[in-house]
Amino acid sequence: MTLDIGTVADAGLFVNGAWAPGGNGRFEDVSPGDGSVLATIADGSVADMVGAVRAARTAFDGGPWPRMSPAERSACLAELAAGLTRHQDFFDHLSRVEWGVANDRPGQVMAAASIAAGAAQLALVPAEEALTGPGAVGTLVHEPHGVVAAVTPWNYPHTLNLTKVANAIAAGNTVVLKPSPLSPLAALALAWIIDHETSIPAGVVNVVTTTSLDAARALTGHPDVDMISFTGSTVVGKQIAADAAVTLKRVVLELGGKSASIHLDDLHPDAYDTLAAQALFDGCTRHAGQVCVLQSRLFVPAAREKEIVERLVALAAAVRVGDPCASTTEMGPLISGAQADRVLSDIAGAVAEGGVIAHGGGRVEVPGGGHYIAPTILTGITNTMRIAREEVFGPVLAVIPYRDPDEAVAMANDSRFGLVGAVHGADPERAAAVARRIRAGQVTVNGARALGPFGGFRESGLGREQGLAGLREFTETKGVSRPA
Repeated sequence: MTLDIGTVADAGLFVNGAWAPGGNGRFEDVSPGDGSVLATIADGSVADMVGAVRAARTAFDGGPWPRMSPAERSACLAELAAGLTRHQDFFDHLSRVEWGVANDRPGQVMAAASIAAGAAQLALVPAEEALTGPGAVGTLVHEPHGVVAAVTPWNYPHTLNLTKVANAIAAGNTVVLKPSPLSPLAALALAWIIDHETSIPAGVVNVVTTTSLDAARALTGHPDVDMISFTGSTVVGKQIAADAAVTLKRVVLELGGKSASIHLDDLHPDAYDTLAAQALFDGCTRHAGQVCVLQSRLFVPAAREKEIVERLVALAAAVRVGDPCASTTEMGPLISGAQADRVLSDIAGAVAEGGVIAHGGGRVEVPGGGHYIAPTILTGITNTMRIAREEVFGPVLAVIPYRDPDEAVAMANDSRFGLVGAVHGADPERAAAVARRIRAGQVTVNGARALGPFGGFRESGLGREQGLAGLREFTETKGVSRPA
């Protein structure tokens, strides 16, 4: 069957392998591109959320999933990966009309199936290791926590839904997924694929869409939830951590960022055309700046600031902002009017502190409506200004000059965040040495991105996602010893 928005939206909540209406009625899912209502979505109540936790608890305590062999769980995850691949055209359409994506579909769409396929392989990793000691032998066992609450944001819903769900169930857990009410359809489509195209048993994955804060906290605070995996703002992450502390739930938090990219002083001017284009995408226009890994602070040699800014401005002026469904569009809308207002307020605040708008800084009118802001390049910024310290979550790049690499590193690290970083230089070894000094979970050198666990330092989060390290976050470690 071919998926469509109506089929997914009309299905309701997915709890214990069945579909049900929401106890709080329905809410509107609005397209950020033009403000039209895409669908109405089941609005789950506190009772719905409690029922979903009960279903997950029952499926873990008495169901087959935790007791299946690794090969059986892997086969179910391979079915899920195949289903996600079959329906990539649907998710591509969804990325445009519900998430407003114009320029990052590989990361938004294709990555999800790859994550599920990777989880299928991770499910086969041995969960036991041998232990030895004086007069004793034993086993180190990595066993699932139990019930995992997965709470995901609106900006990368499909990828992050799979990051949490696929890896949690690969480890043998059961899950209650609560997506953002601003992008609920990816989670409902995931549930539909699990229901119709996989052998994953009932209750292993439950999906509750809701606009209710009480329902959300009924999930994160429920005593039968053993672990919370959350991606979102640092403010909300701290509240979730506080809720989890009451029962000492395990938490993985992937939170905000204010990432830095350093262009070293040995770069040849001929390299700047390519580098400026990359800096504009990584630091400004990618998903209209609504990305936690955005490298929104660009540190450049003071002597070359003027020429770098000129290239950035020329590139920013050429970016085609508009309807994400149009093939010529290079940057789409912000998710909502409220988000656009916050970004414009941040830009105004930067100007009030002495910053200069080299390009952009205002709305872009697009036929049909929606909330569009021009790619914005700011100069005259110091690292102490609010625009350089707080996450904007919009298409705003702050260019900050430095005197020498030591100052650049010091400013990059002078942040309460530490999610990603980047260093570009003519000498890769020198650039790598600078990268090693940056306090962040992932740092790239000259754009190279090796696969590895993802997470942040300081207020960018706790724990890691992806790969074996991410799988182990969904397990407890237990030693079992016996006489030799």
